[in-house]
Amino acid sequence: MQLDHDRCVTAVRSKDPRFDGWFVTAVTSTGIYCRPSCPAITPKVVHLSFYPSAAAAQRAGFRACRRCLPDSTPGSPRWRPRADLVARAVRLVADGVVDREGVTGLADRLGYSTRQLERLVTAELGAGPLALARAQRAQTARVLLESTDLTVTDVAHAAGFGSVRAFNDTVRAVYATTPTTLRRTARFRGTGAPGGAVGAGEGETDGVTGQEAGTAAQVEVRLPFRPPLHVPSLVEQLRGRVVPGVEAWRDGGWERSLALPHGPGVVRLEAPAPGDRHVRALLRLTDVRDLGAATGRLRRLLDLDADPEAVDEHLAQDPALRPLVAATPGVRPLGTVDPDETAVRVVLGQQVSTSRATTMAAQLVRGLGRELPRALLSPGGPTHLFPSAADVAAAHLEQLPGMPGARRRTLVALTSALAEGRVDLGPGSSWEEARAALAAVPGVGPWTVETIALRALGDPDALPASDLDVLRRAARAGLGATASELTARAGRWSPWRGYAVQLLRAGGPTRPAPHPTEDA
Repeated sequence: MQLDHDRCVTAVRSKDPRFDGWFVTAVTSTGIYCRPSCPAITPKVVHLSFYPSAAAAQRAGFRACRRCLPDSTPGSPRWRPRADLVARAVRLVADGVVDREGVTGLADRLGYSTRQLERLVTAELGAGPLALARAQRAQTARVLLESTDLTVTDVAHAAGFGSVRAFNDTVRAVYATTPTTLRRTARFRGTGAPGGAVGAGEGETDGVTGQEAGTAAQVEVRLPFRPPLHVPSLVEQLRGRVVPGVEAWRDGGWERSLALPHGPGVVRLEAPAPGDRHVRALLRLTDVRDLGAATGRLRRLLDLDADPEAVDEHLAQDPALRPLVAATPGVRPLGTVDPDETAVRVVLGQQVSTSRATTMAAQLVRGLGRELPRALLSPGGPTHLFPSAADVAAAHLEQLPGMPGARRRTLVALTSALAEGRVDLGPGSSWEEARAALAAVPGVGPWTVETIALRALGDPDALPASDLDVLRRAARAGLGATASELTARAGRWSPWRGYAVQLLRAGGPTRPAPHPTEDA
């Protein structure tokens, strides 16, 4: 990725936090790198260099600024609309694939040789997959050291390091200090104490508290985002789709179970207070190694790496959408923490209301879901994991009352394809290939494909144009009364058509409607 030096200098001088995550600023006179909004006095231009990622700056020998903590800003929004190889690799690294399977495993998932993958990722980001994973591990280690009572050995384990020696070497290289000093300095500054909500810097970066709770580690994480964030829309999407047993809405927060690489977990999300730049997440994990994967999936669920100002500016160019953008800035489509689960729930939602779809999903959970360990249970909270695709495919779905035979056959066909790998909806999947594979499943039509693409794949340009609720809202806004008319009008919204759909949904109430019949 080529960075324009003069434009980067202008962004740094503006101290605008909107540019955080797009690039980092390296100061050759001090050997540190900062986020663009670092409050320190801007160095002379001759001393400034710019890198597309923290990993690239670290690779060049710069250490992270202890004041602005550039390694823990919201992720770069440039991956959101992209489905190319590098974007898929970045998503897999964020999900912890390199930590679990190595660079070879990452390359195998993407169908490239290790050498090809290294070359392409380095050309784009200035650092290869291993360096990206190392930077992510270092950031996880820092927030754990600064704000938990976990031992140094446990922090190294939780952050994904293979040995304490590698952990020590990385902390020294990235932060120019030892893990013990990093922890002691943070506590002296009062950035956090076990048992309470903590933060770092100005309170907009990730902070963690933790304590052992039986056999589960309890961790509090602050997930930063770029404002604006339209909280009512996200709350409506989460609260309106609660599946009892897997999810719960209580005391003003959303809770759900998580199927993570090393074991189950439970999360509680709380809406940010006015003025906050983070979402508060309380995690209970059976294995602390899943902290990075869990926070990455929550970020994708809430689309916290988006650049909402850029999206809103683009959509507001359509006169019909401009009033909606002005009324509801920062609207984001809901993603997922489990793509296979979301695909199953979308199929259950064919031709029925949202409430009926959640009822059938709850029946699946009661019949096939695996119970959570006792350490993760709490009164009124989640009790089960959502059943895997393999479990649903092998089950006798005749036990589900009210499900038409055609829907049952579609569900079995889809879950079989997911379990056998014929349909891949994971963070490293090809959106084009996934769409084609979904369309080949009997009973899966355009509405199902596009809805899965939007929520499970995270394609921001997905357009479920035949959704009856969307069509009613579009007609009211003068955007067309049919799917073909809406699709034609939506051409000018690319690559953010999925955001436009959610913008229509957030624009005001309308009568609930079942989904179209075309997927039957």
